[in-house]
Amino acid sequence: MAAGKAWQRVDGVLLLDKPSGITSNAALQQARRLFSAAKAGHTGTLDPLASGLLPLCFGEATKFAHDLLAADKSYEAEVCFGIATDTGDADGAVVRRCPIAFDAAALNDALARLRGPLEQIPPMHSALKHQGRALYTLARQGIEVERPARQITIHRLQLIDFSGERCRLHVRCSKGTYVRSLAVELGEALACAAHLSALRRTAVGSLQVADALPLAALAELSAEERTGRLLPLDRLLQGLPAVHLDEAAALRFRHGNPVGDAQPPGSYRVYDAAGRLLGVGESDAERPQLRPRRVVGVA
Repeated sequence: MAAGKAWQRVDGVLLLDKPSGITSNAALQQARRLFSAAKAGHTGTLDPLASGLLPLCFGEATKFAHDLLAADKSYEAEVCFGIATDTGDADGAVVRRCPIAFDAAALNDALARLRGPLEQIPPMHSALKHQGRALYTLARQGIEVERPARQITIHRLQLIDFSGERCRLHVRCSKGTYVRSLAVELGEALACAAHLSALRRTAVGSLQVADALPLAALAELSAEERTGRLLPLDRLLQGLPAVHLDEAAALRFRHGNPVGDAQPPGSYRVYDAAGRLLGVGESDAERPQLRPRRVVGVA
């Protein structure tokens, strides 16, 4: 940040089109400096190899970043056949080569077997922790540890094109899915080495990369124009049903108290009578009143 320029409170959501070749945190910090935002976070890491939609949260929006982590993600992925790498993607070292001996029909059959509920073992080259240490740190030391399989769902896995050595795919998947692991699994289903050679995230929940702005374009905007690109806090919460409270209930909610009549179990985005977001509330069968889970701070 330029000398003498102070951090300031900025609240909102920015849809960033992250370039490939940098980490999600590096992209976040560049955007944060452009806004001089005192507090910032993102809603799920994209690997350096990957480009595409990276929703960034500033200020009070960071309280709701977790709610978007559970959303389905959509990608356009490129898989390279005949070559395996130690990371499962193009950033890794080549560990095996093999001939390609399948056709488009066999590829489509393999894709069909990978749709729906699956168990997937997270890769060693990932940011997941084992006894407080990131798995990729252990992997770089040549250490491999047992990782429990995760239940994921591949909602869509559609072939875009196939050249014989590479294919492009549309992927829509549940949270926790590693697309590079999916590329390796596709190779295994075809008895062929494979790795993820390119990845672009096109959607996170209802958020679309078509509405995102690249870093270079963001830097060219005036401060006023950049502020105009910020979405309201509740843009992260559109998957939750809405509840509106009267003035007295809204005040109780802001102070951390349960409010309202019994609600069906679940999470809700909560507004006051004027339509201002108060936060996220939740109820369950044992405590059916709406209880504050995260509350927006007063500016």
